[in-house]
Amino acid sequence: MRSYSLVMIGFGNVGQGLAQIIRDQAQSFSDQFGVAFKIIAVCDMLKGSVCNPDGISPDELLQTVAEGKSLEQISAPYHGWDALTTIKKSGADILCEMSYTDLKTGQPAIQHVETAFKAGMHVVTTNKGPIALKYAQLAEMARENHVELGVEGTVMSGTPAVRLGMELLSAAGIQKIQGILNGTTNYILTRMAAGDTYADALAEAQRLGFAEADPTGDVEGFDAAGKVVILAGLLMGAQISMQDVDRQGITSLTSKDIQEAESQGQRWKLIGNLEKNQGKLVASVKPTRVAQTHPLAGVSGATNAITYTTQLLGDVTLIGAGAGRLETGYALIGDMLAIHRHLSAGE
Repeated sequence: MRSYSLVMIGFGNVGQGLAQIIRDQAQSFSDQFGVAFKIIAVCDMLKGSVCNPDGISPDELLQTVAEGKSLEQISAPYHGWDALTTIKKSGADILCEMSYTDLKTGQPAIQHVETAFKAGMHVVTTNKGPIALKYAQLAEMARENHVELGVEGTVMSGTPAVRLGMELLSAAGIQKIQGILNGTTNYILTRMAAGDTYADALAEAQRLGFAEADPTGDVEGFDAAGKVVILAGLLMGAQISMQDVDRQGITSLTSKDIQEAESQGQRWKLIGNLEKNQGKLVASVKPTRVAQTHPLAGVSGATNAITYTTQLLGDVTLIGAGAGRLETGYALIGDMLAIHRHLSAGE
């Protein structure tokens, strides 16, 4: 049995989903993988911070925030640390970085990750900012410090799009990647295809929690563009920036546009696209009319999907959850289990 101590930065939906999985699946992880995950520190900008080297009960963490209480009220030796202090002083084996995403600067998450590497910690993250803006440098820093960086949750939540591409399809020669990489916009377009106006579909997405009060990052394509940048770096060997992505959102689409496409056997989807063209990588996020026979056309609601076009296997399409508390929490578990396998293999 091998145990890993965890420091969690951010305890919103994803952090709580991770804690729930650790609580509920502990026996399964022990029996199946010979591994245990022990939360020893949590720091959240709004909910406070707590650190106990002997471990903190996931159930107590979840119950505390469910009751609207501060993490400071949990009995433990240490409270009140900021994120960087929590990382430095926790002595954890793995940093689970789940702070808010900033696709302009990548901060404060980049600093969190760098601090963890310097302290000899592995890092798993769902934060798109550091991976979209600084992946190559962070990956090199991880190698220099003999630790690992897990990033599965930055693209399609717990659906293993990154691992599929990096580990299973890389030798097949990936030539093109197309994806529905944002569940909010896909839900809106699905509702519009069913007859709703854009405004009504957006309001419904907000009511269901798919869209933020300010939906700009989703509906104008910034979220999907960040994921395109990540995929370019991870799978196409190209370090591009957000400015390199030809980006257009869905706000200009009308019900008439939707119905016209439907009448012609096509469907509007917001497609993130990466394609090699005469040695150059072309990156875009655009509303696109796809034939109803296309694998991505039938992907409805808040679901995500990705199609890899390869030299040896042709098209390979993966469909699954692109968001969700447990689903994104699972992405972190998958990365931590991969770290466990790599370390166990090296013994």
